[in-house]
Amino acid sequence: MVDFSAARLNMVDSQVRTNDVTDLRVQDAMRAIARENLLPPGRAFLAYADAEVPYAPGRALLAPRDVAKLLHALAVTPGQKALAIAAPYGAAVLEHAGLEVERLDGEDLSSPKASAYDVIICEGAVAKTPEAWTSALAQGGRLALVERMGPVGKAVIYTQSPTGLARREIFDATPSYLGGFEPEQGFAF
Repeated sequence: MVDFSAARLNMVDSQVRTNDVTDLRVQDAMRAIARENLLPPGRAFLAYADAEVPYAPGRALLAPRDVAKLLHALAVTPGQKALAIAAPYGAAVLEHAGLEVERLDGEDLSSPKASAYDVIICEGAVAKTPEAWTSALAQGGRLALVERMGPVGKAVIYTQSPTGLARREIFDATPSYLGGFEPEQGFAF
């Protein structure tokens, strides 16, 4: 069995901290969680590369930089209720940070079973954010994901407030589309 602990530390030092992720809970969790255990055995060697890594058809772990920046922007607090949509690594980091995490990684990602989440994270690009995801946010709840219609996407944070839903772009990213959330193909001249 390969020991990836040095690679884990290097990932945080070279891909996370250098990209303005200063949340120590996120850094500590990323140092502790064995990312390689979330991947098929033949892909474990890619766990700490500066790239996304497929773990199932239509699913990939976000690049460490991207998931760290999304988690940092969520400003999580222990005890919060979280939903991880096709986000096994994000879920593990949130659990390590003391959040109560529900995982949604099955066939129907469009319909969360519950609502009133303080935090929702998705580890894949979507052409359009499903309304069911934003509707599942509690007051003050935040959703972090990448919206992408072309070659480059925007990582965004949605925040639910008493006056409505706010959207804020936080950085550029180019992850693969989450299976089933690609742009609709249309006819053009």
